[in-house]
Amino acid sequence: MASGTATGTRPGTAPRSGLLLAGILLIAVNLRAAITSVGPVIEDIRTDLDIGGATASVLVSLPLVAFAVVSPLAPALARRIGIERALGAALAVLAAATVVRSLPSIPALWVGTAFLGIAIAVINVLLPSLVKREYPDRIGQVTGLYSSVQGAAAALASGFAVPLAGTTQHGWRLALGIWAGLALVALAVFLPQLRRRSVPVDAATTVRSRSPWGSALAWQVTLFMGTQSTVYYTLITWWPSVEQAHGTSATASGWHLFALQVAGLLANLATARLIPRRADQRLLIGGAAGLVAIGIAGQLALPAASLLWIVLAGAGGGANIVLALSLFGLRTHDHHQAAALSGMAQSVGYALAAAGPVLLGALHDATGSWTAPLWVLLAVLVVQAAAGVQAGRARLL
Repeated sequence: MASGTATGTRPGTAPRSGLLLAGILLIAVNLRAAITSVGPVIEDIRTDLDIGGATASVLVSLPLVAFAVVSPLAPALARRIGIERALGAALAVLAAATVVRSLPSIPALWVGTAFLGIAIAVINVLLPSLVKREYPDRIGQVTGLYSSVQGAAAALASGFAVPLAGTTQHGWRLALGIWAGLALVALAVFLPQLRRRSVPVDAATTVRSRSPWGSALAWQVTLFMGTQSTVYYTLITWWPSVEQAHGTSATASGWHLFALQVAGLLANLATARLIPRRADQRLLIGGAAGLVAIGIAGQLALPAASLLWIVLAGAGGGANIVLALSLFGLRTHDHHQAAALSGMAQSVGYALAAAGPVLLGALHDATGSWTAPLWVLLAVLVVQAAAGVQAGRARLL
């Protein structure tokens, strides 16, 4: 088996530093904040721009569609201009798109949202590859750390959206546009890394970096990524409605969703510490799926304890995303192969994630109850656990 020690960078480049880690964490801050800030002010956007509910739903899901379409293309961009420069370009596009989205124009809203999704898709794919290259012995820890920062920023963005929107007549534009500043800060801190340019260093790298689409292991990782994303995005979209249908107040269900995010953050950090202890991740993957399953089954059986169930589901979901992102590095030889696997898994994964909430929402409308959709989620969890147990075995593509 060929060694995966080649970094694929030009000789003489600077070693890893605290500034690089700071740059990675600041990039992670931008991965969800611009998306989670939309939901709380969607009614303001609808009223101001006179758009319907269906149109607003498409607006919310458009970034996920962009993730699915663009993710397979990101590795090719990195091979052409380098991981660092691709990330820097994506941050610049993200900042510009965030501003465009907040302009007083419906076309600007759509164009900005589309390019925002494209930029985040590139970052989503290439950040695990950068972690694989720069922190090959700390993949789980660094992935868990940036996942936690990402989740915290997402929670804060959703929490501050309404207060920011209340500052002016058209305050939703401020609530959405302010996050361009974070992208510019991340770009400024990451700027020294743009002097580096990752290039293939030998023929072995090219062989190892062949397309993962024909690999059974790659499909197992992809199915795990897709199913856990589907469950997560369905829960954060519909769980407040599920709770309210079972008698929980709207205010309480909102705080319960916040509890889900906090539980997820804590699970991010705990999982990051556990991953390096074993080369095999099957036990962690099975345990995380079990927590989510208990949460969903508990809500079906005893909805009065909904806070407990959402905390368990949130903890399982937080562990799942760290495991999914870590597998891109743990199951590959080098960062080129990690980028290819990341692009494949996130393309399929976010296509499923975009469809999941829509299909289960339609199932609810057809049945008039959340019972059938929750049972479907439990079935998805069975598939997730089966794929995850296979993907969690200590082997490489």
